Amino acid sequence: MSQKTKQYSTQQIKPYSILVTGATGFIGKKLLTKLSDSGYKVKAMSRSKYPDTENIQYVKADALDAESLSNATNGIETAFYLLHSMEGSKKEWGKFASREKQQAENFLKAATDAGVKRIIYLGGLVDEDTDLSEHMKSRQTVGKILASGNIPVTELRASVIVGAEGGSFAMLRYLVERLPLMVCPKWVKSQTQPIGVDNVVDYLIGVMKNNEAAGKILEIGGPDIMTYEQLMRLYSSILNRNLNIIQIPFLTPRLSSYWVDLVTPVKASLARPLVDSLVHDSIVKDKAIEKLVPLKLEHMNEAINNAITESKAFKPITKSPEEKTSYKVNQKILLVSLCAMAIIGSTYYWMDDRTDVWEISWVFGSLIWYAAILFAISFVKQKARLGYLIGGVLAWITMAFWLFDNFYVVFDISLVAAQPSIDVTLRNFIGVAFAGLAVFSSHNVFHKVRVYQARGEPVLESAAAEVPNGTRPVYNTDFS
Repeated sequence: MSQKTKQYSTQQIKPYSILVTGATGFIGKKLLTKLSDSGYKVKAMSRSKYPDTENIQYVKADALDAESLSNATNGIETAFYLLHSMEGSKKEWGKFASREKQQAENFLKAATDAGVKRIIYLGGLVDEDTDLSEHMKSRQTVGKILASGNIPVTELRASVIVGAEGGSFAMLRYLVERLPLMVCPKWVKSQTQPIGVDNVVDYLIGVMKNNEAAGKILEIGGPDIMTYEQLMRLYSSILNRNLNIIQIPFLTPRLSSYWVDLVTPVKASLARPLVDSLVHDSIVKDKAIEKLVPLKLEHMNEAINNAITESKAFKPITKSPEEKTSYKVNQKILLVSLCAMAIIGSTYYWMDDRTDVWEISWVFGSLIWYAAILFAISFVKQKARLGYLIGGVLAWITMAFWLFDNFYVVFDISLVAAQPSIDVTLRNFIGVAFAGLAVFSSHNVFHKVRVYQARGEPVLESAAAEVPNGTRPVYNTDFS
């Protein structure tokens, strides 16, 4: 068979006979853009209806609703399957594997009924001889379900995909940018073969064009093999930052996911399966893809630089009309309140004439208190939920302390130290007011940040949740 007969062309493919599922997701958006720019007329499937463009026809469908898939698959010859469902509410996120299984079964039936000729699926790079995480088991199960029918399936298996909107890259990016000292579990020594998102899209289109790729499982990865620690150090070196890593063996994937949730914009429900999948090595062993789809692959420093450049173009997220105060206003209130608390607290050592404040326990407690305030301010400025949490807890403790110091006003009994003077009593009440502001604003931003990171039309609880055209990408923290 000649090279020409192996390859499709835009003229050979019928208009709108290509379907991209997960069209508003991380990979789906880039694949749609590349196909459209290459002249293909493509059908895009999402759970919400979007305006059609010159080469893209949007169709509303949900893979968990089997009936809605018939319209999406009608007239389709090649379907890109990019669906997953790792995220969810606290009660639902653990059921992602069953949701993904149902999605795959529904889609296979609809595709079979519609006479689809090929399915191209992007799965995860796994070593089938190891004890797989729930995430990687689900990726493998979906591939087997799609391949169980009569439609030839090309399954591409990738490890970490580096791109501005990817969950794995978001974890890497924000952990490195926000933590000068990183406490990591032993999985940072696992080896991976990361690949740039643009190369993933090139491979997806490449196997579509090559009939010889039909019915094959193909492993894809970039030219660099490294540990996750090396990947983080590479990113930090690109930013000209120092990165100190301490490895501890008892930090479980669950604890790691909660830590990621507090430090980065990635929710624990998505971080948990991602972290679970990092426990084992994920390296390309079968290089058959190199002959089927020869590409010039990006090295990791280039892929990371491209992701950084793309993330700089993210548009700020603005306050919605129904919000009384914006995220930025609440953040400023919290920062001002924490600074005011620190200033007011310092008056114990130049305004308060009580000798109690110079006792070792007082001085030691004050040092810890100031360290906590500085730590909270640092993370609040970086828009990390950890800062809001620490700031809120600190404000509650401080407010209670100052109220107890004024306990004598009502009950004529001193609880914290000797009875304060009138000036110190007034100082305490002023401090309580600022601590109350800190409590109020920290509560607002702790929850509001999640709303901002999922801004758009009402977002369904799924990793494939859509972000409407023209709004910010999923992991932007540039709020205004």
